[in-house]
Amino acid sequence: VQLQASGGGLVQAGGSLRLSCTSSGRTFNNYAWFRQAPGKEREFVAAIRATGSIVYASSVTGRFTISGDSAENTVNLQMNSLKPEDTAVYYCAANMIWRGTRESSWSSGYWGQGTQVTVSS
Repeated sequence: VQLQASGGGLVQAGGSLRLSCTSSGRTFNNYAWFRQAPGKEREFVAAIRATGSIVYASSVTGRFTISGDSAENTVNLQMNSLKPEDTAVYYCAANMIWRGTRESSWSSGYWGQGTQVTVSS
């Protein structure tokens, strides 16, 4: 089982990026995105549950959109109106059981390798 995250890059403030997370070897019901900025703890960004419900961190609400493509075992994170404070390594996580928004709760599942997002001012 493997999670492959992609789509990171360098963008100017106000720009957009689209991250993707594809699972191979298994189909998951719940996905989440976390991010970790230099010198900071990993934090929750967004998640999509098996029920279809979606949760966002308050810092990204209205700017980021998470969506799932079950046929492709892929979850996407569309990031618009990016700010320099969005700069971080972004990680996707997957689990058969909904784990909430705490990063430690997803430790029993699978994680992608991380993709760097850099937003310049």
